[in-house]
Amino acid sequence: MSDIGSREWRFIRDEPRPGAVQMALEEVAARTALEDDVRTVRVYDWEPSTLSMGYRQAVDTVDWEFCDANGVDVTRRQTGGGGIYHDSHADISYTIVAPATEVPGDLMECYALFCEPILEAFDRMGVDADFAPARKKAIYQPACYLRDIHPAHDIVAPASDADRAKKISGNAQYRQRDVVIQHGSLSFDLEPGAHVGVFATDDVVEPTFTDRVTSIREQVDIDRKNAVDALGSALAEWCEATPGTWNADELEAARDLAGRKFGDDAWIKRREVTTQSTS
Repeated sequence: MSDIGSREWRFIRDEPRPGAVQMALEEVAARTALEDDVRTVRVYDWEPSTLSMGYRQAVDTVDWEFCDANGVDVTRRQTGGGGIYHDSHADISYTIVAPATEVPGDLMECYALFCEPILEAFDRMGVDADFAPARKKAIYQPACYLRDIHPAHDIVAPASDADRAKKISGNAQYRQRDVVIQHGSLSFDLEPGAHVGVFATDDVVEPTFTDRVTSIREQVDIDRKNAVDALGSALAEWCEATPGTWNADELEAARDLAGRKFGDDAWIKRREVTTQSTS
């Protein structure tokens, strides 16, 4: 472990929120890190179910009719890569936010540092997981779990059996206002119908997904609460965080940002922010 815990950190076990608000809270946490000198780690859920598009993902890769018919919200992340289907059962998500001056400037070194608690969490669950040993070519580029697998930030299981190893977690970083934000998704269970259905393609079917992706439940016998607790404790202990919450100003700022950016068609479909903050 690093000495990253020498700074002030808070751990938030967040409540389920719409995807647009969850993405907005990351930017709010970035502001808090700079202005209030408080860094954030959190575990969170998506409710309702959400497709988070990658920053440069083309709009025509989304099956908008499927999303509408199945109550799946759509937002666009600040990070690149492909889209990910999230819900409050099959997905477990986390965020790490810290000033850029306090973490490695090299991207690969920063991934290695920020993924320490993620690998520790898998270990606590009993999942044989590690970074992918080598790159694998993409099957379907618009989908995060079906894109090329990268050893720097994609985690596979069972790690000790290269022939059987499949992707179990994807992690991504971006920098904003001199802050590093990493978020990631851990596959607790498999929902291949939804993961495939949110994309506008006939070339990918459910077995395509299950051949490439595994889940915590597929690897070990653990319930979701215990898996979430393992991730939360690993994150909190990694940076010696104290339990915390969002304050009222942060929640208000996040709701404002969600409305004018992450939940707005101008951002989701064109990567444009058309209105100014009201706060």
